[in-house]
Amino acid sequence: MNRIEKIKFWLQIPAVLAVITFAGNNFLFSQINMSNKYGLFVVKDTNILQQQINHDANKQMVDLSKSIPSIVLDLKYTTTDNFMHEKLYPDIQTTFLRKPAADALKKVVDELKEMDMGIKVFDAYRPYSVTEKMWEKVKDDRYAADPAKGSGHNRGISIDLTLIDLHTMKELAMPTGFDNFSDTAHHAFMELSPEILKNRGTLKTVMGKHGFIALDTEWWHFYLPNSSTYELLGLSFADLEKMDNKSKGNH
Repeated sequence: MNRIEKIKFWLQIPAVLAVITFAGNNFLFSQINMSNKYGLFVVKDTNILQQQINHDANKQMVDLSKSIPSIVLDLKYTTTDNFMHEKLYPDIQTTFLRKPAADALKKVVDELKEMDMGIKVFDAYRPYSVTEKMWEKVKDDRYAADPAKGSGHNRGISIDLTLIDLHTMKELAMPTGFDNFSDTAHHAFMELSPEILKNRGTLKTVMGKHGFIALDTEWWHFYLPNSSTYELLGLSFADLEKMDNKSKGNH
């Protein structure tokens, strides 16, 4: 390679790098703008989620078993003990919420502890594909999220839970069991014992105090407002665990 050829070679490098950078950004742009059959964008790439977290730390998905070690997990969709009567999740040992929801939940746990109560979590983050599957069985948006809108669970800001007695670790009496699609599960249903009304009221009051809104038709379901702030996620639990472990390793 003579001198002129070397000069041409080095002059071409910036252009090549620009093309590579453009191609990479264009790929991410196309991914971000790729919508599903409902016209919704669902994040299925951890790189995209990481970019969103880099831009807004509140979009971090937090491992609840690590951030709130005292909570009890009874993740119903890892079993057949749910309205679908089938396992919808792998055998996971934890679940996730966006950072503001996880932070608020920790405050709930701290306040309940002063009353000798704790929480048991039935579900939190839910991959979008599971919401689609649920809708096929229960096409009633009082009890299942319409995939044309997506769920707060898909956005990492909804949680299903109940109260437990910290001394016995047993669930406190509530209107119904989990995934009960009847009027009895509604917050407006009042034909209940004083004990059950008190327990349901305590859960709703403490959750509300820390920013969670109660779903009218399910006493166990609570969510943060401004759901559109958070993108729908279609990531697996394994993907989120890898991201969490990687972020911890970088500190």
